[in-house]
Amino acid sequence: MGYVTNLRKTVGSQPLVVIGAAAVVLRQNQLLLVDRRDNHLWGLPAGSKELNESLETTAMRELHEETGLLGQAPNLLTVVSGTGCQYQYPNGDQIDSSTAVYQLQATGTPGSSDETRTSRFFDLTALPAQMTPITQEILRRLISNHQLVGDGQNRPIN
Repeated sequence: MGYVTNLRKTVGSQPLVVIGAAAVVLRQNQLLLVDRRDNHLWGLPAGSKELNESLETTAMRELHEETGLLGQAPNLLTVVSGTGCQYQYPNGDQIDSSTAVYQLQATGTPGSSDETRTSRFFDLTALPAQMTPITQEILRRLISNHQLVGDGQNRPIN
């Protein structure tokens, strides 16, 4: 299976430093979020990098795996790590995440997957309260840096 899954066979649930990527997709001032099956929280489409995979590819792959959307034109917004980026999954696995956050242009209609119950767009002024802690931290940093501003054109956030 995946690189982190294979590591878990050796280290169990103890904390792992995990490198990954998250996708920010905006449409008409709305942000795409996924409702995760593992913890029933909303989050950005995101996941761990695989061996020999670029972070841009990770963001596009995770977007497709979790929503069915096809992403393109990745634009690096920020890298989020440190305080606020630790998480314990419902199964007990712990991570300390470093996440590259990319804005992607996307085509298609968002749906569900093995990892997500659903995906949908939320108005930037009415995001759900029940979000993953790492998504909350990413969005907090993007907002404080004035990088999360929709313009209806799904262009890079500047």
